[in-house]
Amino acid sequence: MRTQKALHTLLAAGGFTVLLSATSMWAQSNVSPDLTAALVTPGRMSTMSSSGDSSLSTNTLDIIVQYKTAPTSTQYQAVTKAGGTLTTQYGAVPSARYSVPKSAIQSLASDPNVAYISLNRPVKSTLKVTAGAVHSDLVNAQYGLDGSGIGIAVIDSGIASLNDFGNGRNNRIVYNQNYIGSSATDQYGHGTHVAGILAANLPNGKYIGIAPNANLINLRVLDQNGASTDSAVIAAIDQAIQLSDSWQYNVRVINLSLGRPVFEPAAQDPLCQAVEQAWRAGIVVVVAAGNEGRDNSVGENGYGTINSPGNDPYVITVGAMKTEGTITRTDDLIASYSSKGPTLFDHYVKPDLVAPGNLIVSTLPPGLTLSRMYPKNTVTGNYFTLSGTSMATPVVSAAAALLLQQNPRWTPDQVKARLMKTATKNFPVSSIAIDASTGLAYVSYYDTYTVGAGYLDIQAAVNGTDVTSGSAVSPYVNYNATTGALSVHNVAGVNAIWGSNAIWGSNAIWGSNAIWGSNAIWGSNAIWGSNVIWGSNAIWGSNAIWGSSMVTPDLSIAVEQ
Repeated sequence: MRTQKALHTLLAAGGFTVLLSATSMWAQSNVSPDLTAALVTPGRMSTMSSSGDSSLSTNTLDIIVQYKTAPTSTQYQAVTKAGGTLTTQYGAVPSARYSVPKSAIQSLASDPNVAYISLNRPVKSTLKVTAGAVHSDLVNAQYGLDGSGIGIAVIDSGIASLNDFGNGRNNRIVYNQNYIGSSATDQYGHGTHVAGILAANLPNGKYIGIAPNANLINLRVLDQNGASTDSAVIAAIDQAIQLSDSWQYNVRVINLSLGRPVFEPAAQDPLCQAVEQAWRAGIVVVVAAGNEGRDNSVGENGYGTINSPGNDPYVITVGAMKTEGTITRTDDLIASYSSKGPTLFDHYVKPDLVAPGNLIVSTLPPGLTLSRMYPKNTVTGNYFTLSGTSMATPVVSAAAALLLQQNPRWTPDQVKARLMKTATKNFPVSSIAIDASTGLAYVSYYDTYTVGAGYLDIQAAVNGTDVTSGSAVSPYVNYNATTGALSVHNVAGVNAIWGSNAIWGSNAIWGSNAIWGSNAIWGSNAIWGSNVIWGSNAIWGSNAIWGSSMVTPDLSIAVEQ
């Protein structure tokens, strides 16, 4: 919107004559008007900062180039020779993002394979964009599903009392309990941001949550610095189960946008066992995958970095996508920091789903730790931009609440199965992200251990008709060192639905068998043929990758555009 307003202001101020003059200089119809205006107006909308805001520059432009066919290395090199830098190379669409000097635009536009050039516009990656990307706005409007009557337990850093969550008798923060510090009020900011993604609903407000009328159960476990312990988290889970048993608040969903390293199999992990108890009690548990997808400290390329309790086979484990600032799903890409499976020790297929989690605007008032540490992330009013699987997790938690409002008798397994089966499974083979601060490139492959069963689609989930009666416990994968093949197996002793019939077969849930097949996806046996993933547990039992065992929020401050 700011881009459009700036262009309109320019035209109103007499810039239209200049615009026509500039365009007629080289008669390029494949250059956007706002980019043309930036060429002739010093300091207007020239570059994009790491926070997504435009900043002043007289020489450099941050642009998106759309090609008629996939760009070649020769075309990338042509931009480099002109003084530009390739920032992001896309895999699904024939486009690229560059940082280029103004003098390079004319020659770039004259390339016959260039379809269109535009500024990398400072669109707001808000909850409205998030809602549109997963189609929850349509579900809210067309089906009247808004989370009414459903209680979501937010086990996090607390929730600040804001009008976005109602007030007085209409306050939708219906329960508060503290497990660390002296108050359940948020001092860090993370929990309030998560709560806003779930259920913010300020009258006539701009940032609306996915389930805007759900009730929130505030269970604070993270301190003012975002730290906690297993015991605090387990205590909060235990309380959520008790509240669910009482039916006083109809607690049907637990949101855990936090985690810690994996040190043992899920069957022995105390956090995993706690969430399994909640699952058996009829509560859908949704957990962040983690933000270690870029880790390559032992040559794992981010694989095997799912956090606990996201490594538990019962829960819904969520990775993060980038909406690219649009409600169109076809341009969305995986966030390179999103942790990947399979899980350590058990080799469970994780994550289960991916959802928008990058550059999300939500509730977070001034004066809290995060707002003081990162003031540039502040948005007007009580709002703030954050990224991470922490932000993707409440999108799925809210989706679960909408399904439970529609189907109040459903079990957690039925919710998990429906969300996974109806998730979008159309992805590119790979994409590349460039870290703006380091210049390092990160390649992401869209395999099952990166995107799970696919990209959350709430409208498709609500419209679905298949209902399972079996378990939706995530399967585990086995690696054959002789053939290099991967095979998927259900957990022993569990009547799991995966692969049981045509409706719930592997292709229906995870897409093509190519994911499970030969080494074509991976390119080589470098990762899968070594001990990095499949070998000794000693690698994963050490602190080489994980460091300490502290429970922390799955939050990424260093976001990618």
